[in-house]
Amino acid sequence: MISRFKRLLIGRPMKSAELEGERLSKLKALAVLSSDALSSVAYGTEQILIVLMAAGFAAVWYSIPISVAVLGLLLILILSYRQTIFAYPKGGGAYIVAKDNLGLPTGLLAGGSLLVDYILTVAVSTSSGTDAITSAFPGLHEYTVPIAIVMIVFLTVMNLRGIGESASILAFPVYLFVTAVIVLIVAGVVKVILHGPHSDIPELGTAVSDISLFLLLKAFSSGCSALTGVEAVSNAIPNFKKPEVRNAAMTLVMMGLILGVMFIGISLLAYWYGIAPDPKETVVSQITDATFGRGIIYYAIQGITALILFLAANTAYAAFPLLAFMLAKDKYMPHAFMVRGDRLGFSNGIIFLGVLSALLVILFHGDTTNMIPLYAVGVFIPFTLSQLGMMVRWIRLKPQNWIFGLIVNTIGMLTTLCISLIFIFTKFTQIWMVFIFLPLVIFIFYKIHQHYMNTADELRISIDKEKPLIKGSTIVVPVAGITKVVMHSISYAKSLTDNVVAVYVGFDEEEIERLEKKWEEWNPGVRLIVLRSSYRSIIRPIVRFIETVEWKTQETDHITVLIPQFITKHWWHNFLHNQSSLLLRAYLINQKDVVVATVPYHLMR
Repeated sequence: MISRFKRLLIGRPMKSAELEGERLSKLKALAVLSSDALSSVAYGTEQILIVLMAAGFAAVWYSIPISVAVLGLLLILILSYRQTIFAYPKGGGAYIVAKDNLGLPTGLLAGGSLLVDYILTVAVSTSSGTDAITSAFPGLHEYTVPIAIVMIVFLTVMNLRGIGESASILAFPVYLFVTAVIVLIVAGVVKVILHGPHSDIPELGTAVSDISLFLLLKAFSSGCSALTGVEAVSNAIPNFKKPEVRNAAMTLVMMGLILGVMFIGISLLAYWYGIAPDPKETVVSQITDATFGRGIIYYAIQGITALILFLAANTAYAAFPLLAFMLAKDKYMPHAFMVRGDRLGFSNGIIFLGVLSALLVILFHGDTTNMIPLYAVGVFIPFTLSQLGMMVRWIRLKPQNWIFGLIVNTIGMLTTLCISLIFIFTKFTQIWMVFIFLPLVIFIFYKIHQHYMNTADELRISIDKEKPLIKGSTIVVPVAGITKVVMHSISYAKSLTDNVVAVYVGFDEEEIERLEKKWEEWNPGVRLIVLRSSYRSIIRPIVRFIETVEWKTQETDHITVLIPQFITKHWWHNFLHNQSSLLLRAYLINQKDVVVATVPYHLMR
């Protein structure tokens, strides 16, 4: 039943040879890998306005030059990551760049930051999508967390079905969102041209007494949350169809152009309409209302915006498993993240991402505003390290036209470093946990790596010197009575060796005497050893007996404990029987250097 449900949920298993067909074209890749960056126009401008409102409504005009500055940084990041794509065609983004040029600890910092960022991407995107829904339908405010979790489950299942299928599903809403925002911007600009901007808006250049450089930098750093997701293309180059590098570079440029147009358009409309941030209604909702009124078009755009904000999390689902795979390949994450599932995706990474992001939504009660600073810090640290790593690479290799690349990366590094520092100093109360969580993640990376190295050292053999040691075999069969299960186990044991002994643990003298007499009558050709237990423990006497046998035969025999176990027809029947065989098996495997085997006997009724 479980297998049928799994097939219904994620589809038929795919052959490894079908992996090439799962690679993405430019249009599908743009939908999958750019959904996070493109969707951020729904809250990027709003984050700028929230900060500026601290100086009063008169300061909202600063949102325009700040938005232009954000576009400048976007241009630098696009140029920089385009260079990264050509320099590191196997993907990996900031992790590989930092590890290759700045050393392993810095690489792990970048990789850990990106992993945290992708988890936050899912949490922020689904929470933002929920905000768009509750702006249109205020009665749903109290269901913010359940709505977000349902969407995370949906995205997790969709990605378990394979990146090719998820891309096909995602492409339509992404391009529908881009079309809707462009229509909104064009309609809004036409309305401003025909009717003029809002009469109360402050003119560009208006003096504001409470404004400060610190506040402007804080607003700029908040607006840079619109740039999250830009690095995803460079991380996921292996997902592209051939030629992977050229297709990835073109996709990155397309994403930058679309993002830039939509972001500046929303910022201009917010200024012209005199929009102020409202905790119960998003800026995009207010712009749409002012442009079209609360009619069919308004609800259509809000629905599409909510949908794309939910689906923006898919960028993380595409990039997180690949990054986890690279870290696992370097032995800094569990090897389970290297395993492809039935649909050729890295299923364990997808499930892990879904579970952690759902926990974050619950922890923050679906509050986007509180998560965005963490989200931005998580991405700007890798931005900075990636730029610095590329700077070192240009200086070290000095390829043709390396000066231009060095200048671009230097400007980018200084800008993203400033933004990171602004976030740290201005929103420390909201992001302090990053300084606990990131070192903890890196510590876990090192402990995982140490475990793999220690395991390799202990398992490694010298082919020239070490050969298998040939010994005899002694088999111990724990029995609870004379049954077909025991008979089946003894028959199997006798087929392997003549050194077989049955062990029975008794609590009552009458029961022991009865079993000994019955065993003698049965006479299976195996000696029965009876162990008396004064404290009603089965495991302890058997373990002591095995230790005795092991001590006597350690030079001549391998010890095998053959555990008889009947398998019930229905899973719930297991609750009707004690599980002493499972407990004994678990204890012996973890505590003793003996072979532990189970002989199953399947019940038919």
